[in-house]
Formats: sequence, C-alpha cells, structure tokens
Amino acid sequence: MTTQSINRPPEKHVKVLDGQGWIGLIETMGSEVTAVNAARVSFGKMRTEMNDKDVTLLKYLIQHRHTSPLEHIQFTFVVHCPLFIRSQWHRHRTWKYNEISRRYTSIDMEFYNPTQIRQQAESDRQASVSQDDASWNGENSKIIADFNQQAFEVYEQLLENGVAREQARGVLPQNMMTTFWATVDLSNLLHFLDLRDDAHAQWEIRQYAQAIKSLIKDEFPTIAEVAGWE
Repeated sequence: MTTQSINRPPEKHVKVLDGQGWIGLIETMGSEVTAVNAARVSFGKMRTEMNDKDVTLLKYLIQHRHTSPLEHIQFTFVVHCPLFIRSQWHRHRTWKYNEISRRYTSIDMEFYNPTQIRQQAESDRQASVSQDDASWNGENSKIIADFNQQAFEVYEQLLENGVAREQARGVLPQNMMTTFWATVDLSNLLHFLDLRDDAHAQWEIRQYAQAIKSLIKDEFPTIAEVAGWE
C-alpha cells in the first residue's frame, strides 16, 4: 500500500492560475443514463444505454429544472487553490468538503503569486479591471510575493520558538494555497457553474469552474450541449 501527498494532482486534472493551482476529478458516480433511469423509475423501466428519446428527455429535465433525477449523479474533485477562493467555494453549502489542516501538517506549503494584478473598479465594489501597465503589474506582484515570503518566515520562526501550529498558522495570508476534497451532485454542480463561470464572478474562481467543464464534458456530452459549454 502506498500513500501520496494530496497536494499532488491526480492523473485527470486541469491546471489553472498560470499553473499555480489545479483541480482534479477523483471519481464519478453515475452517467447521463443514470438521470434518465431515475426520471423513468415511476414507470418501472430502465435502460443501459442512451438513445435519441433519452437525450430528448435529459434535455427536458435540465431545461425545465426537474432536478431530482440529476441528483443521482455525483462527482468528487480535489481542489488546490488559494484560501480566498476556498472561502468563496465553501459558500456553496450543498457540496461536501474535507480539507488539509495546517493544524496537523506543515508539508508542501505554497503561496499564490498572481502575475496579473487588477485594479478596483470605480463603480462596483465587487468588480475589478485588468491593468496592462507592465511596470505597475510587476511592482504590485512583487509586493505580494515579498509579503508571502515574510509571512512564511514569521510562521517558521514561531514554530522554531515552540509555538503550536494551530496558533502559528494565524499569520499566514489569504494567498496561501490549500487543498480540499469536494463532492457534489450534478444538479448542484450545474448551479455552481452558472454562478461561478459568469462575467460577474471573480477571475480566479471562474478558472476553476471552466476547468470543471473540461474535466466532465466528454462523459456528459448531452449536458454540456444543453448547458452551452464551449
């Protein structure tokens, strides 16, 4: 029996955030025909493969938001992202989560260092604006990277002084990378993707939403078509 760090992506994964983050698909329970069979259970019928009528039915279920048959399909992902993205993700309480704890381990600690820095939008506190000034980007990116390093050095100094990890971790910034498992059914995943792959969503979490689509669309082509995934 072998073990490995969860901070290493599984075979099926997509890198995001300029390669600093990633999301991997651990396992899938069910398929498109699962949703069709769940919808037809009232009639005591079941299929093993999709046909044209099944495709039509699945499209109807999604378009008219008959969501309960979709809940029989589940996905488990492993996500490597900054803490501030983890916090946004965990607002989706229909997901199930388990996360690495810096109370128990200090291995593989990394920090997100964005290379493209955005300016605050003047008219919308929830929006940001791309900045093409290379000098401005470089200056502010360096400020972030330097602070990440300083915070980590303070953390290490506290550990050397004998401070418990559960307290020492308090000095680590929101740019620290974390890793968590996340399980969700298809109905709630579609809702997540509607919200998080949207022009109003923060760029970083939108990268993960788009990665999810690329991970599952080949196995769920009808759903990808109805949802309009590119």
